[in-house]
Amino acid sequence: MKKRFSLSKIFVYLVLVVIILFFTVTTDTFLTSKNILNICRQISMIGICSVGMTMVLLTGGIDISVGSIIALVGVVAAKLIGEAGMAIFPAMVIGVVVGALCGLINGIMVAKFDVPALITTLAMQTMARGAAYILTSGIPIYGLPEEIKTLGQGYFFKIPIPVIIMALIFLFGWWLLEQTRFGRYTYAIGGNQEVARLSGINVLKMKIFIYTLSGLFAGLSGVIMLSRINSGQPATSSGFEMDVITGAVLGGISVAGGEGKLVNVIAGVLIMGMLSNGMTLMNLDEYWQWVVKGIVLLLAVTFDNMQRKRNAKVKL
Repeated sequence: MKKRFSLSKIFVYLVLVVIILFFTVTTDTFLTSKNILNICRQISMIGICSVGMTMVLLTGGIDISVGSIIALVGVVAAKLIGEAGMAIFPAMVIGVVVGALCGLINGIMVAKFDVPALITTLAMQTMARGAAYILTSGIPIYGLPEEIKTLGQGYFFKIPIPVIIMALIFLFGWWLLEQTRFGRYTYAIGGNQEVARLSGINVLKMKIFIYTLSGLFAGLSGVIMLSRINSGQPATSSGFEMDVITGAVLGGISVAGGEGKLVNVIAGVLIMGMLSNGMTLMNLDEYWQWVVKGIVLLLAVTFDNMQRKRNAKVKL
């Protein structure tokens, strides 16, 4: 029997090709090795967070707190280094742990107390951002040692270190979702949570672990951001979660849960990075960039809904 062709399988790659062609024609420096490396460095934090976001979306949830967690983690690590005199590595580890704890709280509220994921992570978004401002009194933390720049600005064999970290996190996420029982359980929960529970899957523990992972990856992005800007900025990463969600949805991860592959999310994240970079090269006003990204998210979700309705009709 012939397999039915599905546009959804190649949609993200078609969009990626169109964007590359468009910005190559409209700008002089887009398709240069220097700019491509710059794009890869810029998307590294979006990519890292998108792995956790993919897992959350696959369960039928959402996490809009990652941007604020990044800011809080950066501030915590900066205070430990700049004011408490702690060494860089342990301070960053503590920062990542703070991110994981934020994710753990999200997971407990969603899984244990059945608070909707949108409300839970919206509350965490507000609390984490507020905590970042409280810790700094609204004033960025400067005067950090130059060595802190290595993680976010350094290279390993001419490849930016954040890009290497992103690649390793993607490999780890792919292994979890495609090669382990954890992945099968994640898809099962997103497909039908009640059936998954009746099948013996511990939905409570799975959800808590997945949201904790999302927070941990946001924490890792937070210390990379701190290293990139060499300061603890409570206002950083505002709206960051929208790029992460859009990248995941563009990569074919269904907002309804249970469908999509992490490997395609890489293309979705590249689209978001290239859009931002290309529009900047074209000197497009930042506010218009927000409008474009909002349209992209809306179109991605609309396409996802259309595909799900189409698939449902085919099954019937």
